[in-house]
Amino acid sequence: MKTIQIGGRKVGAGFPTYIIAELSANHGQRFEEAVKLVHAAKASGADAIKLQTYTPDTMTISCDLEPFKIKGGTPWDGRTLYDLYGEAYTPWEWHQKLKDLAESLGMDLFSTPFDESSVDFLSSLDVPVYKIASFELVDLPLIQKVAKTGKPMIVSTGMATVEEIGEAVETIQSAGNSQIILLKCTSAYPAPESEMNIRTIPDMVSKFQVPVGLSDHTLGVVAPVAAVALGACVIEKHFTLSRKDGGPDSAFSLEPHEFKEMVDAVRSTESALGKSRYGVNTHEEKNKVFRRSLFVVKDIKAGETLSAESVRVIRPGHGLAPKHLPSVLGKKANQDIQRGTPLAWELISE
Repeated sequence: MKTIQIGGRKVGAGFPTYIIAELSANHGQRFEEAVKLVHAAKASGADAIKLQTYTPDTMTISCDLEPFKIKGGTPWDGRTLYDLYGEAYTPWEWHQKLKDLAESLGMDLFSTPFDESSVDFLSSLDVPVYKIASFELVDLPLIQKVAKTGKPMIVSTGMATVEEIGEAVETIQSAGNSQIILLKCTSAYPAPESEMNIRTIPDMVSKFQVPVGLSDHTLGVVAPVAAVALGACVIEKHFTLSRKDGGPDSAFSLEPHEFKEMVDAVRSTESALGKSRYGVNTHEEKNKVFRRSLFVVKDIKAGETLSAESVRVIRPGHGLAPKHLPSVLGKKANQDIQRGTPLAWELISE
C-alpha cells in the first residue's frame, strides 16, 4: 500500500497514525479562543489542526424558505443554513496566523474548502493537504479543482455509496493526482458506535487501493482504537476546550483530556499491533524455564533402561523437549543419573 507525504510526515501502513484535531466552529469566532484550541490540541497529542474555509455566502443563500431550514433530528434543527454558517465559519484572516502558530508548535494546519474561492485562498497559504468533507464528496467539480493543485487530499465518505466514492477517486486520479486518503465516516452528530461499521475500513483499502482512516463523530475512544486495529492510518476528531461552552459542534467534540486519552489509546494500540512475528520475545526469554521438558524422576544406574517410571515430562524446561520422549524410552543410561536431573543426549547410550 502506498504512503502519502503530508508536510514532513509519511502517512500510511507502517507509519504512526496521523491524528487531526478539527476545530470547526468551536472557537466561537473569538481569535484568542482559536489560539487556545491550537495550544491545547498540541498538548493533547494532535499531529494536525483542521479548519473549515467558507463564509455563509459561499455555502448557501440567505433564505428562510422551507428547503433552507434544518430539520431531521440534527443539533441544528429549526435554524436556516445561512444563520448556522454565519455563526460557525472561521474568519479567513485568521488562517495564516493559526497556520504559523500550529507550525511553530510542530503541527500541520490545513482546511476543508467548500467552493472554488476557498480553494484559491488555501492555495495562496500553501497548505500541505486539502480535506474534502463528506457532504462535498458528490461535488465533483470542486474535487477536480482541488485535485489540480497537486496537493494530497483527505476525502471523507459519510453517506457515500461505493459508486460515489469511486467517482470521486476517479475524478482525482483523472486530474493527475494520486495522493488520496479516504476516511470512513458516519455523518451523524454525534454518531452512535453501533452505526460506525469500522469493518468497512479494510474493505475500502481493498476496493480503492489507497490509505484509509476514520473521521469520527462518536464521543468515545473505542471507534478510533478499533479503526487503527483494522488498519486506519488517520484519525480525525472534533476538538473543543469545553462542551459546556456550547456552539454548533460542541455536542460531538472531545475536550482536551478526552482527546489525549484517545491519542494515548491509539499509540498503545499501535504498539500492541507490532508486526507479524513468531518465537520468543525479549521479555519472554526468562520464562522459557516454565516450559515442560524431560527429567529423570527416579535414580538410574549406568546401563539401566530408561522407562516411563524413571523419565517424565515435567516443569521446568531445562531438559530435552517433550517430543523426544518416545525416542529415549527403552534406551540405556551411560552413567549413573540422579533423580531431578534434566535429561540430555550425553546421558544416553547410542
